Amino acid sequence: MSSSIAPRLSILWSFARPHRRTLAKGLALALVASALGLATPMVTKHVLDALGSASSLTRPVATLVVLLFVGAGVSYWQWILLGALGERVVLDARESVVRRFLRATVPAITRSPTGELVTRVTSDTVLLRQAAASSFVGLINGAVMLVGSLVLMGFLDLVLLATTVAAVALVGLAFAFLMPGIAKSQQQAQEHVGRLGGVLEGTLRAIRTVKVNRAEERMTERILADARASAAFGVGAVRRESLAWTIAWSGVNLAIIAILAVGAWRVGEGRLEVSGLIAFLLYTFALMDPINELSQNVTALQSGIAAAERIRQADALPSEEAAPSPGRPELPEFQELKELKDLEKLEELRDDVPVLELRNVTAAYGPDAEPAVRGVDLVIPRRGHTAVVGPSGAGKTTLFSLVLRFLEPTGGELLLDGRPYRDHAHADIRARLAYVEQDTPVVPGTLRDNLLLARPEATTEELLRVLDDVRLTEKVEGLEEGLDAPLATANVSGGERQRIALARALLATPDVLLLDEATAQLDGLTEAAVQECVRSRAETGAVVTIAHRLSTVVDADTIVVMEAGRVRARGRHEELLVSDTLYRDLVESLRISAVTGAPVT
Repeated sequence: MSSSIAPRLSILWSFARPHRRTLAKGLALALVASALGLATPMVTKHVLDALGSASSLTRPVATLVVLLFVGAGVSYWQWILLGALGERVVLDARESVVRRFLRATVPAITRSPTGELVTRVTSDTVLLRQAAASSFVGLINGAVMLVGSLVLMGFLDLVLLATTVAAVALVGLAFAFLMPGIAKSQQQAQEHVGRLGGVLEGTLRAIRTVKVNRAEERMTERILADARASAAFGVGAVRRESLAWTIAWSGVNLAIIAILAVGAWRVGEGRLEVSGLIAFLLYTFALMDPINELSQNVTALQSGIAAAERIRQADALPSEEAAPSPGRPELPEFQELKELKDLEKLEELRDDVPVLELRNVTAAYGPDAEPAVRGVDLVIPRRGHTAVVGPSGAGKTTLFSLVLRFLEPTGGELLLDGRPYRDHAHADIRARLAYVEQDTPVVPGTLRDNLLLARPEATTEELLRVLDDVRLTEKVEGLEEGLDAPLATANVSGGERQRIALARALLATPDVLLLDEATAQLDGLTEAAVQECVRSRAETGAVVTIAHRLSTVVDADTIVVMEAGRVRARGRHEELLVSDTLYRDLVESLRISAVTGAPVT
C-alpha cells in the first residue's frame, strides 16, 4: 500500500466509526472463535498422547466436540452481527450521499453526468459494505490468529517455527509488493464503471435521437469502451491477486514439506514427539486461514478505500445553506404597520414594493467563466405579466437561475419584498415562486405525486380544478387509475408534461409564476386556454415568462429584450416594434403581426 494509506484509511474508517461498538463486539466474537480454533491442535496432541499412554480418551475427545459446537455458535453470531452491520453502513452511506446530492447547488450537481453520480449510491456503496463492516475486524483477527499460531508453534518446537517464519515472511513480502498494484487497478476499474454509468444514462435519455441518427453501434462502442477498460483493469487486479495467492499457497506448502523433513529428523533424534509434530503440522495447515483472511481483507480494504473516496467526494459539493435569520424577514415599515394592525395601509405599501428586483446583477457559471449576465437591472411588480425575450444565449435562462437561487450573483444583488436574498433561506424564496421548465421532466411517481410536489396538502378537488384549467381532464379520465396512474416520459407527450407542470405551478398559488416557454409544445386551442390561465394569474400575482416564441407575450404588460447578457430594451409590444430593431427582427422572423391584437401565425 502507498505511503498515503493513513489519510485514505481514515476516510474509510469515517463510515465505520459510528458503529464502533458493534465492531468491537464482532472483534470480540472473532477472537473467541480464533482462540477456540487455536486450541484444537493442542487438544488433538493430548488425544494422541492419550493413545500412546493408554489413557482415557473421553476428556480430550469431549473437549474437541465442545470446541467444535461452541466455535460454530460463536462464528454464526459473529457473521450475523457483521452482516447486519454491513447493511447499516451501506444504508447510512446511501442516505448521506442522497441527502447531499439533493441539497447541493444546481451547478454542482449538473457538472457531473447523472449516471456517474448514481453509481456512487449503488455500486460504490456495495464495495464499501465488506470493507467498512468486516475488514477491520478481519485484519485484526487474522493478525491475532497468525501471531497466536506462530506462538503456539514455537511452544511445540523452535526449529520448526524458524522454518515456518521464513515461509510466512516470503508470503508477506509478496503481498507488500503486489497490493499497491491491486489497489490501483481496482480504483481505475471503479472510475471506468462510473463513466460507463454516466454515458449510458445520457444515451438512454436521448434514445430517440440516437436511433434517428442511426448511431446505435457508435454509442454502443463508446459505452463499451469504458466497460472494456474496467474489465481490463479488473483482470489486471485478478492477475496480481492470483500471483499473490499462488505465492502464498506455494510458500505454505513448501513450509509443510520442510517441516515434514525437519520434523521427521527431530523425531528420529528423540527431540520431538510424534504427537508434537502432528500438532505442529495442524497449525501449519491452519496458517492458510489467517493468511487467507488477511489477504482477502486487505483486498477488500483497497476496494473499499477507493469506493469511500468516491462517496466522500459528495461531501465536497457546495450545498444550499439556510438563511441566517429564521422566518420570513419583513421591511421595518411592513413590520410596523403589521404591529399597528393597519392592514389596508400595509396592503397599499406592499403594492408599491416590487415582489422581485435585480440591481446591477452580474453572474457567471464558474470562477473563470465569462459572465452570462452583466449589470442587469429588473423590477418585477407584485401583479402583472413580464416577458423576457432575446436570441439564444442572451441570458434569459440565467436570469431565472438567479431568481430561483440556483445560481448566486458575482455582483449586484437580488431582493424579495425589498429585502436582499441573503436574508432569506433558499426554501423560503422558492416557497414564494413556482417554475415551469421548458423541458418539463416527469418526476418519478404518479400523476398525483407530480402535482402534489408544490402543495402536499392539496385536496383531490383542487387537483382536478387545476387539471381542468390546463385542459387535462380528458387525459386523466382516460387513465385506468386516474390521478394515481404512474407517469413516465413514454406515456405522456411533451405537451402533456408541460400542462402537468403548469397545473402543479398553478396549484401552488405562488407570488411569482416563472414560465420558461411553457406553451412551446401545445396545439393552438390548448395554448389559448393556457394563455387564459396566465392572464388570470397575472391579475392577482406576478407572472414572468421567458419566450422563444413571441406569440406568447405580445400582450404582456412589460417586455424585456436581452442581448449578450444585458437588458437592451423594455416596454410594451407596440413600443418596442417602433423603438428596438432587435425586437422588430425577432417579431419579423416569427411572422408575428405588428398590429396589437391581430391573429398570430
